[in-house]
Amino acid sequence: MHENSPATDAAAQLGARIEEKSAVIGIIGLGYVGLPLALVAVEAGFPVIGLDINPRRVAEIAAGRQVIKYIPAERMEGALATGRFSATTDFARLADCDAIIICVPTPLTRQREPDLSYVADTARTIARTLKAGQLIVLESTTWPGTTVEVVKPILEAGGLVSGRDIFLAFSPEREDPGNASFSTATIPKVVGGDGAAAGRLAEALYRPLVSKVVPVSSTQVAEAAKLTENIFRSVNIALVNELKTVYAAMGIDIWEVMEAAATKPFGFMPFYPGPGLGGHCIPIDPFYLTWKAREFDIETRFIELAGQINTRMPYIVIDRLAEALDRHAGRGLAGARILVLGAAYKKNVDDVRESPALKLMELIDERGGLCEFHDPFVAALPPTRRHAQLNGKASQELTAELVAGVDAVLVATDHDEVDYALVATHARVVVDTRNVFARHGLAPAALVKA
Repeated sequence: MHENSPATDAAAQLGARIEEKSAVIGIIGLGYVGLPLALVAVEAGFPVIGLDINPRRVAEIAAGRQVIKYIPAERMEGALATGRFSATTDFARLADCDAIIICVPTPLTRQREPDLSYVADTARTIARTLKAGQLIVLESTTWPGTTVEVVKPILEAGGLVSGRDIFLAFSPEREDPGNASFSTATIPKVVGGDGAAAGRLAEALYRPLVSKVVPVSSTQVAEAAKLTENIFRSVNIALVNELKTVYAAMGIDIWEVMEAAATKPFGFMPFYPGPGLGGHCIPIDPFYLTWKAREFDIETRFIELAGQINTRMPYIVIDRLAEALDRHAGRGLAGARILVLGAAYKKNVDDVRESPALKLMELIDERGGLCEFHDPFVAALPPTRRHAQLNGKASQELTAELVAGVDAVLVATDHDEVDYALVATHARVVVDTRNVFARHGLAPAALVKA
């Protein structure tokens, strides 16, 4: 490329605006990924336009309200007070942006195939106001090739060319909601561009926002890196879930085994069992690669087996619950009143996406049980496509009367803000999938680890 070509000029001009922090950053999707990123960008000194299709969420953000439990309202108010942050549903504002970051969902269909409708729709929305000199970065987790095979053709349909007129990159989100040790700004950012110029611009954009930028050679490598991270976790969690089942049959406590094994200072990384996988990454991401691999006539049997084991865990937990009721309460699950502790997919967050707790509640209902739940972070279950019968179900106040009145308590999520001593004192039967009672040194009348 000639040194004075239009592409070089466009990249240089955008690079200069990024360097002086006058570049306007548009972030599409103000959820668990987009909103923290928007706040970090504002705090780094950039003007930021946050865009979302949900008018209620936009109104709450514009008012400085706490819309995510672990992001304090003071931080929201501080960002707004700078005058550099605004939230809107008006996607025409994308024309005002120099860099546009896409943070929209990439779920699975009911057939467990990738659903890229949100990504494609967003790309089409961007295309309506796309102009030369803009940088577009996809952060949504997806299969290797999505950025150049799906997003790029949509953006180029109007005549602008990636690498010449516009610049396209992929940088996978690495959010871990509620993690007190790592936040958006302290987690290294992998960045891959569609061409060298796009890669350099994306690096320049993220460098003021995060502690470390990790450049890679292409968008495909960046996409594959994110899938690899979560497939690694999925496979190892599946392994320990399978070991839990085997050791339970032998009368061996998997939690004690893992604690002992974890004392080895090399060659071992502890993973812990649970009632199933939840969140926006691990239950979904592996299937993006297995789907793409079929295009190359490759079977991903190891990855798919891990998915099958993890998907099966809620059913195993409910079997253990039924056995516990039979043994310790002298009754079956049908007609039994069950209190589920925790609806969120992990402790100390309000995120219920893909939460195994929802599947557990659904299975209890299907087997004739009467299910209630308590979660200090989730006042009521939000609408979901997969668990429509639970929509709007409200969290119950945790009282001695409630605990004593149910036939069993099932721990699905081990939030810190739960009075486990109260539960241990008043519960007839406790089925614990998180080892929380042992960790607190509590001994309910009947405790079953599942």
